[in-house]
Amino acid sequence: MSPFARAAILAAKAAEAVIEHYYHGKFEVRLKADQSPVTVADVEAEQIIKGLITEAFPEHGFYGEETGRIRPDAEYVWLIDPIDGTKSFVRGYPFFSTQIALMNQGRLILGVSNAPIAGELAYAERGSGAFLNEQPVRVSNIASIEQAALSLGNIKTLAAAPQWSRLADIVQKVNRTRGYGDFLHYHMLAAGKLDIVLESDVNILDIAALSVIIDEAGGRFTDLAGRPLGLATTTVLAASTPALHEEVRMMLEAEIV
Repeated sequence: MSPFARAAILAAKAAEAVIEHYYHGKFEVRLKADQSPVTVADVEAEQIIKGLITEAFPEHGFYGEETGRIRPDAEYVWLIDPIDGTKSFVRGYPFFSTQIALMNQGRLILGVSNAPIAGELAYAERGSGAFLNEQPVRVSNIASIEQAALSLGNIKTLAAAPQWSRLADIVQKVNRTRGYGDFLHYHMLAAGKLDIVLESDVNILDIAALSVIIDEAGGRFTDLAGRPLGLATTTVLAASTPALHEEVRMMLEAEIV
């Protein structure tokens, strides 16, 4: 494990103490400009992560959900979402996680996804495989859409797309459909328990770490049009095998972007 990975896991575990302290407790919820909620737990968790990482790597850049960007042009930039799934956190159900990713000259090289209430910590580094609770994980070998299990995220915005019927065709063809959302369906995809994840209305901080984990588990992770991830990415098409990814992409045919 590299010093980067050790620092990221240490930071995620430190933030876990803050998150568990506030979970099911009383705290104020305010709305940001985009109408998404933020709590004291989000802010304090990010401050802890930021402090530990900047202490370890003072020359690195930082892009946090709550505190914004510092040195965005640095060779290494950390991407942080202290509580991905704040709406779940606020409502008291355990579909939220801490997401920490590291980008080197525009390429994502490390991802840590820690879901303390669910008891799952996943991480991956480029070229070193993917791990869930310290055990190596691998995507399934499902290559046919008729055999695949699909999970959808942010269904409301997917349904609002003009070509919703194209997604309906996919739903009718797959073997099983669920809507696990947030970190959960990506952890399940990496572990071979799901085969396709489709999602919209995300930002790069939600998915950067998860994309590295899926890639290192042997899967394929792009946006819905098949494009590689970037800071402006807002949709996801992730699949267990290249053949399955391409089949789904062709069915969508850039109809949902």
